[in-house]
Amino acid sequence: MKRFKAVIYDIDGTILNTLNMNMYPLIRIIREETGQEWSFEQVLRFVPYPGMKVMEELGVKDPERVYARWVKYVNEYEEGATLYEGFEEVFPKLGARFLQAVVSAKTREQYRIDFCSKGLDRYMAAAVLEGDTEKHKPDPEPLLECASRLGILPEEAVYVGDAGSDQEAARRAGMTFAYARWGRVEVPGNGLSREQVLVDGGFVFERPLDLLELLKYAW
Repeated sequence: MKRFKAVIYDIDGTILNTLNMNMYPLIRIIREETGQEWSFEQVLRFVPYPGMKVMEELGVKDPERVYARWVKYVNEYEEGATLYEGFEEVFPKLGARFLQAVVSAKTREQYRIDFCSKGLDRYMAAAVLEGDTEKHKPDPEPLLECASRLGILPEEAVYVGDAGSDQEAARRAGMTFAYARWGRVEVPGNGLSREQVLVDGGFVFERPLDLLELLKYAW
């Protein structure tokens, strides 16, 4: 049986529900940059992408400037990030047996506003964010950097995420993937199926409390 020393999490769509606070400001950005009015359903196609990848897909002229404005709108949005139910029990229980960490494309400021403000950083031994690596998911570099910071081998970690880019990054890093189905958004390009995750030797969890099943795989 597999044994693990660490559980590493994605943040958006895995630990925090940030869908509305990210997508409605993006609709505003598209309106300002192109004059087009996109529906909520239309912008959902960008859910699996890191922020700068969204800018690339939109073809904006000054992507870094526009991305910074999007982040500003997200931080000002009236409906902030909310913790998925169950993590208030999961973090302390898994933390008693595993190292815990996060790997996310969030900026350090977004991480502070959305994550640290809730006191969640106290459970994490490491946080690898947007500016910490040159490449981002689905490239494995952020996950490998996290393993290095934790002092473990990649195969000694489970990576919990909700998107196809999370699964691919875990596979390329040599980590076991755990599919957080509670945060899934059914859009083209997400590239995730529970069946394929299981075939690949990963885990599929329907709700955050199901993560407690990982306790049986602790060293």
